[in-house]
Amino acid sequence: MTFPLHIVSLVTSIIGAVAVMIWRVREARTAVTARKIIIPPLGMATGFCMFVVPMFRVPWSWALGTFLAGALVLAWPLLRTSRLVREGDVVMAQRSHAFFAVVILLAGIRVAARGYLDHILTVQQTAGLFFILAFGMILRWRMTMYLQYRRLMAAPAVPLAEGDTA
Repeated sequence: MTFPLHIVSLVTSIIGAVAVMIWRVREARTAVTARKIIIPPLGMATGFCMFVVPMFRVPWSWALGTFLAGALVLAWPLLRTSRLVREGDVVMAQRSHAFFAVVILLAGIRVAARGYLDHILTVQQTAGLFFILAFGMILRWRMTMYLQYRRLMAAPAVPLAEGDTA
C-alpha cells in the first residue's frame, strides 16, 4: 500500500511539530549548556544534504529569501517566548505556554502554505524550502540563546535563598 507523497509530507510535518513540543518540555527540566544550544542547529545542518538530489533544488534567490524569512520573521515569536534564567550556578530554560501556541501556529502556517505551494512546486522543492525556512528560524533562535547563555554565565552567580533549589 502506498500513500500519496503530499499526505506523507503532511503527516511528517505534524509529527515534527509534536516532537518539538515534547523536546521542549523535556529540555526545560534540565540545565541548559552551550552544547545543548549549539548541537541542534549543527545536527539539523546535515539536512542540507537533500539538495544533492536534483529534485529538491530551488533557485538560490528563493533559498536566500526563504532563509531570511525564517531568520527575520518566523524566529521572532520563538525569541519572544524563550527565556533563559540563571539559578545558582546553572542556567535553565524558563517555560512559556505561549511557545506551544507559537509552534502550533507555525505548523499551521506551514500546512496552509504547503497546500498552496504544492500546486506550484514539486513536493520535494516545497520540502526543501520549508527546511531552509526552519533552519533560518532555528539558527537565529539558537544563536540568540547562546549569546544570552554566555551573558548569564559571565555574570557573577547570585546565591540561592535558603530553601530554593537549582
